[in-house]
Amino acid sequence: MNDLWVKHCGISHTGSFKDLGMTVLVSQVNRLRKMNKPLFGVGCASTGDTSAALSAYCASAGIPSIVFLPANKISIAQLVQPIANGAFVLSIDTDFDGCMQLIREVTSELPIYLANSLNSLRLEGQKTAAIEILQQFDWEVPEWVIVPGGNLGNIYAFYKGFHMCKELGLVDKIPRLVCAQAANANPLYLYYKSAWKEFKAVKANSTFASAIQIGDPVSIDRAVYALKKSNGIVEEATEEELMDAMAQADSTGMFICPHTGVALTALMKLRKSGVIRSSDRTVVVSTAHGLKFTQSKIDYHSNNIKEMACRYANPPVSVAADFGSVMDVLKKYLSKTPKY
Repeated sequence: MNDLWVKHCGISHTGSFKDLGMTVLVSQVNRLRKMNKPLFGVGCASTGDTSAALSAYCASAGIPSIVFLPANKISIAQLVQPIANGAFVLSIDTDFDGCMQLIREVTSELPIYLANSLNSLRLEGQKTAAIEILQQFDWEVPEWVIVPGGNLGNIYAFYKGFHMCKELGLVDKIPRLVCAQAANANPLYLYYKSAWKEFKAVKANSTFASAIQIGDPVSIDRAVYALKKSNGIVEEATEEELMDAMAQADSTGMFICPHTGVALTALMKLRKSGVIRSSDRTVVVSTAHGLKFTQSKIDYHSNNIKEMACRYANPPVSVAADFGSVMDVLKKYLSKTPKY
């Protein structure tokens, strides 16, 4: 028995789980502005998806949004969303951690409301995904839930949702949580491997899982609390592992983001080591829609990623526009196709 499920949080207005928290936060800002509180607008640092959610809901509410993005470190699809929604976008020559430091300094000096997951309102919205999982299983608790981790607010939000349902008596236990990080941006993984002895921020290196390319996560303490309380685990994925996992998942009919590839890699490693049994009901959280990351998929299937085998690549076959050539190619393809 293979009791594996994928919770797709990218089927939402802007294509990622960030919508869940941003609806709550922007609603509160809208209320504060109607109470004549001195707030000009809302600001965030972002690796892409947070800015999309913020700009969309602010535009709907008629509230100015200000976005700090690390220059040349997010996909074009992610960049165009806040631009299209009318946000004031600053492309800053630094990484996410640098943008985060700047937005915290700016919001302490100007009447701009901070919308990053430091703000607990975001987590109040994001925890609803955990409640949805339990509801969708008729309140039967899965053994494991695997969540990609970057700034680390989401792993805590899932814990909060599960714990709340347990406190309310809806369930009698909570799942064990796994936080999956890219090996190129893995401060939580390194902290976990040190038996939680000492946390050290890292310089996040480039990763296809760009939304979790974060070396100094602001929710580190909350994430550690959630993992300890849920008897949780932290795992990591190399670039080749996460891209192969994404391609394998896509070949089953999904169209996932690279971050979900990180989570699926964690699943495969924990299955291989025997920590997660195939009979354990396991939920992998898919955090964004694959359409936001098409360039990485194009590069993979074109075998165009340096020093990567791209073993599941499926490039198109060039063929002349005549019947004989097409038949030759199809016969060769069909000879390799399993017969049923």
